[in-house]
Amino acid sequence: MKPQVWKRGAAVGLLGLCAHSAAQNIYTCTDAKGRRLTSDRLISECLDREQYELNASGLVRRTIGPSLTEQERAALEAQQRKQQEERNRVQEEHRRERALLARYPDKGSHDAERAEAIKQIDDVALIAEKHVAELLQERKALDLEMEFYQKDPGKAPLALRRKLALNQEAIQDQRRFLANQGQEKRRVHARFDAELLQLRKLWEASRPAVPPAPGGKDAGPQGTAPAVAPR
Repeated sequence: MKPQVWKRGAAVGLLGLCAHSAAQNIYTCTDAKGRRLTSDRLISECLDREQYELNASGLVRRTIGPSLTEQERAALEAQQRKQQEERNRVQEEHRRERALLARYPDKGSHDAERAEAIKQIDDVALIAEKHVAELLQERKALDLEMEFYQKDPGKAPLALRRKLALNQEAIQDQRRFLANQGQEKRRVHARFDAELLQLRKLWEASRPAVPPAPGGKDAGPQGTAPAVAPR
């Protein structure tokens, strides 16, 4: 007899089972999922926990301890932890999917947020580009001053040479920043593209099924054949 889940009113059924087969041993336990099980033999689902042998009156005759060795118990606990972690992962994934659907109920809302994210990057990049233009304009003025020292740039004033160096460094910094903004824009597009693939599946799954038309797809009113246009 296979183990069966103990439900409400199971006590009455258990007593009947014991009375019907008094010669048999009846075992009961609560498994790892919290289910109450009974059987006429030791229950495999409860080898890692206590089981109770009942007499014909439904009273506990003896308590049977776990039948696993320490190594077996450790292996079982590791397996149960792994299973619980997988359940937690699936639950978390479902939670994220629900949150994603709530945030983007349709493609329009997703497109709008993508456009806003890209606009923020473009706005920051525009400020950097203006700064680069100002630095280049400043560089022209410094180059004009350096024309007086073309034959021997080493004679240029230390302050002028320092301004040139700082200007060049600032231009390079801003150009690196602009390159990073370009990479950030690609990352944003990649994230929204991946979300869109997932959202298409979620939108499709959440879309209510459309019942077929009465009488079939090509049937006319009340299931009659469609009218044929006269030639």
